[in-house]
Amino acid sequence: GNVLSVAQVAGIMGAKSCSQIIPLCHPINISKVSVKLDLAENAYEGPLCCSVNIEAQVKCKGETGVEMEALSAVSIAALTVFDMCKAVSKNMRIEGIRVVEKTGGKSGNWKIE
Repeated sequence: GNVLSVAQVAGIMGAKSCSQIIPLCHPINISKVSVKLDLAENAYEGPLCCSVNIEAQVKCKGETGVEMEALSAVSIAALTVFDMCKAVSKNMRIEGIRVVEKTGGKSGNWKIE
């Protein structure tokens, strides 16, 4: 199947399953999950010179943060890409997973600059 489409679905499922796979992470009433995957060709030198940029956005109506759900979405999507492409290359790596922006919740708004 289409690797990016399958990884997108897996990422959404990862966000929704966060409380089941991370100890002490409580279930949250998620109102929105979006996972976007973009293929960036010529990102590296060599025969397999591409990368996949993955971005997740998670929203909820409560006063709690959804950082763990967003991080889970990106991680599961990346692991899915890795799993589906491992026969093509053993040189893949997953890197740079981070929260880049947060709005709402008790700690307020912030964004990486």
